[in-house]
Amino acid sequence: MKRTALRFALLLSVLLNLGVVAAIALDALREPSAPVLPDYLSLNADQRARWHAAEAPFLAQFGAASARLETHRMALIRRIFSETVDPVAIEAERAQIALLQQAQQRLMIEQLLTERAMLDPAQRERLAHLLLNQPEVSSALEALHRP
Repeated sequence: MKRTALRFALLLSVLLNLGVVAAIALDALREPSAPVLPDYLSLNADQRARWHAAEAPFLAQFGAASARLETHRMALIRRIFSETVDPVAIEAERAQIALLQQAQQRLMIEQLLTERAMLDPAQRERLAHLLLNQPEVSSALEALHRP
């Protein structure tokens, strides 16, 4: 082989190795992903079918509720920082957010009860353990106010 071809092959090999190392490093830095619950719980075929049938409408409802909450959260922030502060309007947004949060909590509880009914005792224990050991999540507002 010519000297130029050898240099090119060496350069290509080094770049490829750097790419692999970078991919491994990025993967290690990424937050661990949540487990796929049907796999984590070792659901059988019947349980998986019921799980997915219950999960789709729940996720749609939960997503819609989250979007409504976000709309009111943005409105509340705009009202708080508007040129003139209207305490009645601020309280109305706060009350609406509280109602939506309660509805979302009820939806979550109903879903967990539905899932509970599908699971055997060992699977329920695994799901409860997983839920109880979720890392605490701080809000974006808390993160903004950290020293």
